[in-house]
Amino acid sequence: MLEAIKNLFGIDKTDYAALVKQGALILDVRSKSEYSGGHIKNSVNIPVNELQHNLSKIKSKDQTIITCCASGMRSASAKSILLNNGYKNVHNGGGWNSLNKKL
Repeated sequence: MLEAIKNLFGIDKTDYAALVKQGALILDVRSKSEYSGGHIKNSVNIPVNELQHNLSKIKSKDQTIITCCASGMRSASAKSILLNNGYKNVHNGGGWNSLNKKL
């Protein structure tokens, strides 16, 4: 929740563009229909309610992952799921539109 508040007020100082240049995966956890309506180029779509059963689609637990959704709430949940399953470098990018502007 604190992370969502930080994102809401622009306190997050993560350099997402640099992370992507270094090979970070952008994981969009919105529904398939939301994703088809617009998304960040080269992002991967796994809806948050399907993430637990599709972790094998994310090859390395050491890869940097940036989660995003519509507002930052589902991406925060996805970050927790990933961390609880041993993924080490996960960032909540918040809403995909605002994240896209930071790239």
